[in-house]
Formats: sequence, structure tokens, C-alpha cells
Amino acid sequence: MSQDGSSLHKPPLQVLLCSPRGFCAGVVRAIDTVERALALHGPPVYVRHEIVHNRYVVDSLRAKGAIFVEDLEEIPDTEAPVVFSAHGVPKSVPEEAVRRHLYSIDATCPLVTKVHREAELHHRRGRDIILVGHAGHPEVVGTIGQLPAGSVRLVETIADAERFEPHDPGNLAYVTQTTLSIDDTAEIVAVLKRRFPDIVGPHKEDICYATTNRQDAVKRVAPVVDAMIVVGSPNSSNSQRLKEVAMRNGCPYAVLMQRAADIDWSRFEYVTRIGITAGASAPEVLVQEVVDAFAQRFALDIKVITGAEEEVFFPLPRPRRGSEAAE
Repeated sequence: MSQDGSSLHKPPLQVLLCSPRGFCAGVVRAIDTVERALALHGPPVYVRHEIVHNRYVVDSLRAKGAIFVEDLEEIPDTEAPVVFSAHGVPKSVPEEAVRRHLYSIDATCPLVTKVHREAELHHRRGRDIILVGHAGHPEVVGTIGQLPAGSVRLVETIADAERFEPHDPGNLAYVTQTTLSIDDTAEIVAVLKRRFPDIVGPHKEDICYATTNRQDAVKRVAPVVDAMIVVGSPNSSNSQRLKEVAMRNGCPYAVLMQRAADIDWSRFEYVTRIGITAGASAPEVLVQEVVDAFAQRFALDIKVITGAEEEVFFPLPRPRRGSEAAE
């Protein structure tokens, strides 16, 4: 019962909180990179693309003096730091930063960098390279941009995998975007392996630990709830995949929302049990905001459904000045 006794008049609602949820180590590292640059150098700190795909995070950093741009051309000649987002960038971006002697800091997630290195290794070995991912996503643009044009070709769907025609079927490799659906990706890779038995894959799956763990937690909760809320931004790939995983695993209604203000209360009028999770770029404060909104209307019974324990930590990136990087 709430302190004012009002829960006596509220319908009961069980809330299953998925764990792990929210920030991953790569997101924490990227946000901390911008925060540290602001603390050390003062504003402005320029950030190429959203540091992570979350409006709340971006707006919070903007209020502290971060300036977000989509292209280095938008940045004047400056001594201010320039941070590359967690999603990674094509090689042409740091090369341009070096040419302009910009003080750049690469906050690319180390697990994305791992995919870049794999692609580069395959290219050196003369292999055709398939990238399983979503066209236009910054991570995909960054990975394709590590190598000369045409070296990496994108496969998005099972149909794409069935149609793909390599230059050399016997010398083929694949890498994947880190934030994909585990199950969808497995189906695409299965087609590629059936068609091209000698295809070379990553030694360790490219889909990152955080994506895997959050999807596994949703799979546990989705079949036993009336609705699933995924806290995250619509341009967040891993958040979109959580919504899809919930629906694929038996949840009758799953919705992606950024804030409690986005809740369509008419969809929760008759529910008795809901699941809540958050994408890897969504802060816990937004999860609590949603929980608090439900507590205003329902008498909550909250249970945490715990999956994998996460203790991953990535050290902050080392900044570099363009003139130093060119040496």
C-alpha cells in the first residue's frame, strides 16, 4: 500500500523487470567519454552523430555543452575535442580529422571495432565479405567504410541471402552488425552456410554480449505477460530488436517507448502482468519513470527476472590530435 493508502483503490498489476536491461559497457564508455571531455576541456565538445541512440542522453549532454553534428564539415576549425560516436565511423572520418588537425576522440564500442578488424583481416586474405545488418544504420555505414568501395556487401534478409552471388564462392566470409536479432541472424547465416559451405565466420559471434543478454531476458518474460514495454529510442537498433523478440516469443502486445509520457493507457486497461526492459542505450532513470507512472494507476507487485550477470568494463579511449595521429 502506498503511504497515502491510495493503492487500496487501484487495480493490481504485476511488473516483471527484465535483468539485465539498459546501459551496456560500450554505451557507458561512450557517454563517459563525452562527460570527461567536457570536464577537462569545457564546452563545446563536438560529437559526430548521436553518441548513443537515446534522445534523453543526447539532450542531457547537449545541455552541458556538447554539440552534435552529422558531418565534420559542420565543425569549424577549432581546438575543441571532437568525439566519434559508439557506432563507429568510416575510415574517411578520422582521416578527415587528421587532415584538419582536429583533436579527435574515438568512442567506438570495442565490440564494433572487433567487427572492423575482422573485416579488414578477411579483406587482406582476399575474401569476399558479407555484412549481415540493416542498411543505413551508422554501425553498418562505419563497417562498410573500413574497406575500399565494393569490398563489403550487405545482406539484410533471408531472401537477400538466397539471392547473393559472390565473386568467388570458395573464398567468402561474413561479419554481422552487433545489435541484430539473434534468431533472425541465425536464420540468415544458416542460409549462407547451406549455399556456401566453406564460408568463414567470426571466431566469436559478432552480436554483442549485451544484445544477447537483453534478448534472452525478454524471451523468458514475453510468454508470461500481457504486454511488454521496451524503453528506448526508435532509431536504436537493439531496442527495436527487443520489441520484435518479445512479439516473436508470445507476447500479445509489445511497444517501444522513449518516456512515460508516451504510454497509451488504453492499451493497459485490462492487463494484469507486464514486462519492462530497456535497450542498451536507455538510462535506468527512464525505466524508473515508466514504473512510477504505472504506480500512479496500479498497485504494483514488482519482480526482477534475472538472467546473465554483466561485469564487462571498457577503459576510456585515448584522445589524439590530428597532427600527432599523422606522424
